[in-house]
Amino acid sequence: MPYGPPTPTRLCAYCWDFPVVAITTGARHRNGSRKVAAVICPACKGTGTRPVRAREAAHV
Repeated sequence: MPYGPPTPTRLCAYCWDFPVVAITTGARHRNGSRKVAAVICPACKGTGTRPVRAREAAHV
C-alpha cells in the first residue's frame, strides 16, 4: 500500500478519460466479425490523465 497523499492528476483535455478507442474499418473477418483499429490518445499516451502542473498544485 502506498504511503503519503495521492499524486494529484487531471483528466486529459484531449480525450476526456477515453484514452483508447476502437474504430471499425468497415471490413470484416472471414467469420463475419468486424475489423477494428485501436487508437491511443497521443497527448496522454493512453492513461486518460495528465499530471498537475506546479502552478495548479498551489491552488488545489
